[in-house]
Amino acid sequence: MRRLLAPALISALFAAPAMAADCGNTSAGFDTWKREFQRVAKRAGVRKNGLQALANAQYARRTISADRNQKSFKYSLEKFMQIRGSATIVAQGRKRKARNPDFYAALERKYGVPAGILIAIHGMETAFGNYMGDSQVVSAIVTLTYDCRRSGFFRPHALGALKLVDQGAISPATLGAKHGELGHTQFLPGNALKYGVDWDGNGRVDFYNMGDALASTANYLRKKGWKPGKGYQQGEPNYRVLKEWNAATVYQQSLAIMGKQIDG
Repeated sequence: MRRLLAPALISALFAAPAMAADCGNTSAGFDTWKREFQRVAKRAGVRKNGLQALANAQYARRTISADRNQKSFKYSLEKFMQIRGSATIVAQGRKRKARNPDFYAALERKYGVPAGILIAIHGMETAFGNYMGDSQVVSAIVTLTYDCRRSGFFRPHALGALKLVDQGAISPATLGAKHGELGHTQFLPGNALKYGVDWDGNGRVDFYNMGDALASTANYLRKKGWKPGKGYQQGEPNYRVLKEWNAATVYQQSLAIMGKQIDG
């Protein structure tokens, strides 16, 4: 049975200020949401440059389109590896390892992660740094945080991106992938902030520097539970850690296969 609202309650409802939406599915409320998110960012420790980057972030329509149309992870393993160019990654990966054995050996000594898996990730993510994306990282990740589809997942990465701007590690114009991933191995900004390594010792973490990016990747895997000296094929101790890098089963399977072929 419907109940009639008391006149006083009706007046109170209409008099109350409109609350900003927690998220949105179109660009219509983006600017209003950004102003509300500034308060969240300030409480999280974002400072002047990061707040300015947030204010200037644009609604990334190409990012939303890409997020709505992800298909490759639905392919069979064979089809997925063919599309990703696994044969080329393995062939080039073996050459890269042979050209720079000391670098990969040093990473394995420090983090316990063998060359094959790091090279496979590098090849899969950006074709060894040849294509690191054409979307502005800050705008992409802020848009995904506003979007209702996975707002909660992307929120710490938006805050991470703004803090990276404060640190000078990236700028509002820094380019990355459609979902805001950055650098040689496509770190999400929150993970970049937490697991970044200054491998070359120049005082800053640069994910567009191969050494820093691969060391950060090895550090991430180690912190997620990688066991030095243990295998990473299906059924072996480190295979589960591959899920921490990418949740798609075909991606994990591909990394394990390619990594083994590269390590030979």
